[in-house]
Order: sequence, then structure tokens, then C-alpha cells
Amino acid sequence: MDQIGYGIVGFGGIAENRIAKEGFGLDRSRFSTPLPMKLIGATDINPQRQSAAAALGLGWYDSLSSMLEDERIQAVYVATSNSTHYETARQSLLSGRHVMIEKPLTTSLEQAHDLMAIAEKRSLSISVNLMMTKNSYNLKARELLKDGAVGSPDYALMHMEFLYGEDPQEASAWRCADPKEYGGPIGDVGGHCLDMAEFLFGEKIISVQCVYYPPSLNINVESGALILYTLKNGMRGCVRAAFNQPRGGLFGTLNNLGYEIYGDTGIMRGYGTLFQLSGHSDEPIAVRLEVETPEHSRRYHVSNPVNIYQAHIGEHALSIKNSTPMDGSSGLRNLRLVLACHASAQQGGKETAVDDEC
Repeated sequence: MDQIGYGIVGFGGIAENRIAKEGFGLDRSRFSTPLPMKLIGATDINPQRQSAAAALGLGWYDSLSSMLEDERIQAVYVATSNSTHYETARQSLLSGRHVMIEKPLTTSLEQAHDLMAIAEKRSLSISVNLMMTKNSYNLKARELLKDGAVGSPDYALMHMEFLYGEDPQEASAWRCADPKEYGGPIGDVGGHCLDMAEFLFGEKIISVQCVYYPPSLNINVESGALILYTLKNGMRGCVRAAFNQPRGGLFGTLNNLGYEIYGDTGIMRGYGTLFQLSGHSDEPIAVRLEVETPEHSRRYHVSNPVNIYQAHIGEHALSIKNSTPMDGSSGLRNLRLVLACHASAQQGGKETAVDDEC
């Protein structure tokens, strides 16, 4: 199989453990299925990350520029801090490389439109890693909802709440230190929740109302947020996204990352369905999907779930192989939702329309 060659820019913990080991299958003890893509090398502003890359058999580049001199690199995976996504992706696109970007696409709509225009002009594929839509349990949930497992849904609660930023080292990291990064709870996890609300119900969010939690952490971004949303079909829901919520340890935290969906005949609950888990048997908790009605309670099991990172990167790689470039529109859509939440919160929770035309 001809594989699309990727280089990764920004080789922090998520890039190493999720993108490289899982997404590109470099953890050979867990993954052996042939993939349409291959990770060739990495670069990071911290040269000490070179040893982590070398341990996975990856090449190392002193800079993005040197990476782009390597003709084996056909696509660049951008895993840097949010405010650097634009320039990193722009330089990569202008060099003729396809790009895949950790969410958000950029930190402004103007920058996002610019990247998409460059990609379209050069027939390059651009995508954002909103990978939870590839979770086999979330796909099953969408199927069950469509088939009426809970009757007619009228409310859905998405929640991603955990403790991050209490430690001084976390508080000084870019996610917590600089509001311009949009890396606080709304941008970091709230965007995933809003993406999942649209995915599960096949409807766009037309408006949001958002308020920040009272500050309880010594960080420069919101400690958390409550977001009310309305779908185009009139259904309403809520997102709870927070960095200030301890959950008794890893087990409690991971189980809390999920959703509850209420219909007129039943309730659907997902545990661990809104996180970096795929449902593999060797993960820290068992991802669960349950439906409860007055008559019965049923837990659904998915055999051989796909890895969410492999599925999302593979989709991007296949778009390159098949000359059907992705246009980045899902990333632009998600950025609009995140920016609308902040705009609402800064106006005291005012209902704010999410407009796809601006």
C-alpha cells in the first residue's frame, strides 16, 4: 500500500501518545493493521522532545522549514499551540503540503477563511481533528437515536468536566495562561461537546447562550462554562465544560466525560464517549452506551471498535490518495460555535446566533 507521508509539528504529550502511537499506529504492541498514512518525522520548539520521537523511530527536524524541504513529507499534522495554527498551516499549504490541524482550525474566522482559500486554490486537503465523531459508540448512539431508541429526543446534556490548572505548571501552560489561545474549557472541550450535539442529531446549532463559571482557579481563562444551545429543529440542550471539577480520580473523571439524551420514551447515557478513548479493551475504563426505558435497561457493546485517531487521520490521507480534498468546513463551523459562546458570555449570557454566512 502506498502510504501518505506525514510530518508532525509540535510533539507534546498528546502528539506522542495519541497522534503518533495511536493515530499512526506506532505502538506496535497495540496496532498492526496497515494504514494509508505513515508518520515520517517530527519537530518541536523544545529540542528535548527529540528523544521521544527517536524512541518511536521518527526522524527529527530542527524547524518546520527543514521539514518542508523533505520531499517525503506530503502532509503536515499541526499540533502546536492554538495561536500558532494559522502560520504553521499557512506555511505548509504554501509549500504544497496538505494539512491536518488539531482543533481549533485557527483563532479567528479571518485566518480560517484564508487557510481554506489557499487550500482550495492549490487543491490541497485541509481538515481539523474533531475525532470524537469517529468513536464507534457515538456512531452507534446516532444510529439508535435515528431509530427511535428513546422516542422523540427533546433535551441533551453534554459534559466534559475535570481538574486542570490547579497545578502551577498547568496554570502557566498556554491553555490556561493566555485567553487569546482559546484553549480554556470552552475551546478545549466545549467545542467537542457542541460538535457532538450536531453530529448525534444531524442538526446545526442555530444559537447559544453561555455564562462562565465563577472563577475558582488561579488561571487566566474561564474556570468553566455553562452553554445552552438550540438546534435548527427546535430541540434544546446544554453543555457543561470545566477545568475546576475534581471527580475522585481517573476512573470518576473518565466516566463523567459523556452525555445524557432525554426522549419521550427513554434516556440514553454515554460514559467515556466524549474523550480520547475509542472503546479498546486495554483502555483505562470501558466505554459504555446505555438506553433505559420504563420497560428495560440495555447496554450496547461494539465489537472491534475503530481507533478514533486512525479513522480521522486515515480519512484525511485517503482524501489525498483519491484526489478528493477536504475543505476544512467542519473546523470553520466548530470555530464559529466556540467564538459565539465567548461572545455570549461576554454579554452576560445573551442569546447569540451562530451564523454560517460570516
